[in-house]
Amino acid sequence: MIVALIIACEVGFWVLLALGLALRYLARMPRTGAAVLLMEPLLELILLIVTAIDLKNGAAADWKHGLAAVYIGFTVAYGHYTIKWVDGHFSHRFAGGPPPVKAPQYGLARAKHEGKLWLRTVVMAVVACGLLQIAIWYVGDGGDSTSLHEWQGTALKIVSIHGVIALTYLIWQKKAPARAAAPEEAARPQHKTLR
Repeated sequence: MIVALIIACEVGFWVLLALGLALRYLARMPRTGAAVLLMEPLLELILLIVTAIDLKNGAAADWKHGLAAVYIGFTVAYGHYTIKWVDGHFSHRFAGGPPPVKAPQYGLARAKHEGKLWLRTVVMAVVACGLLQIAIWYVGDGGDSTSLHEWQGTALKIVSIHGVIALTYLIWQKKAPARAAAPEEAARPQHKTLR
C-alpha cells in the first residue's frame, strides 16, 4: 500500500502542478492557481500520516517505509525548486513571460550552482534521516528496524556521491569556449600587401 501511495503522490504532484499552472496562466486565475499549488505539501503530509498509521498497526518496518521517508525528504528539498523551474518554462511558453534563466554552464558560477543543488540534497538527507530515526524510535527495541537503518545509510551515500560530483565542478571548472571572430570581421575580405 505504501508503494502505491508513493506513486500516487508523485502522479498527484505533477497533476496539481499542471492544473495550478494552467489555472494561473491559461485561465487567468492566478489566485486559484496559487491555491492549487499550495495543496502540493498535503500529498507528503498524507504519505507521512499513512506511513505512521501503517507502522502503528503493526506493519514490519521495511524498505517501503524507508522509501517513503526519502521521497518526503526529496520533495521537501526539491519540490519548490521544481515548481519554480516548471513555472518559468510554462509562463514563457504559454503566457508570453520572459525566457527562463538557464543554469550557468561554465566556471565558478557553474560550481556554485552545483553546490546549491548539493545543499538541497543535504536537506533531503537530513529530513529523510530524521523521519527514519523517528520511525526507528517508534518501532523500538522489540521490532526489526534494520531496513530503516539501511535507508539512513543510503541517504548519506546519496549526499556523498552528489557531493563528489559537485566538487568536480569546482576542481575542474569548465571554461567558456573562445568567442568566434565577429561576423563582420569574418566576412571582411583579407587584403594582402605586396612588397
